[in-house]
Amino acid sequence: QVQLAESGGGLVQPGGSLRLSCAASGGHFRINTMGWYRQAPGKQRELVATRTTADDTHYADSVKGRFSISRDIARHMVYLEMNNLRPEDTAVYYCIADLHGWGPNYYWWGQGTQVTVSV
Repeated sequence: QVQLAESGGGLVQPGGSLRLSCAASGGHFRINTMGWYRQAPGKQRELVATRTTADDTHYADSVKGRFSISRDIARHMVYLEMNNLRPEDTAVYYCIADLHGWGPNYYWWGQGTQVTVSV
């Protein structure tokens, strides 16, 4: 079992910044991939960013140049630095962990943290 706990969401004005954090717990393991997905009201859940232990990163086109994902592998942490936020970034952000790098069917999911971008 892997438990994921997100923090750092909130309300921010357009153009502002937020930093999300996610801590994994539940055992002694090495996590191949950690990352973030999001789901806006009425929309499907979508990839935001992922990062492997080999530092391979993937970003959604919509966040490239604005968001940055980082990890503390030893502490089982993943972070998402979000800059120049837009109203369309409003969503629930979910942390994921993929122990072996086997893909979405093997993801562990956090409970989500709300990010709202509004004046």
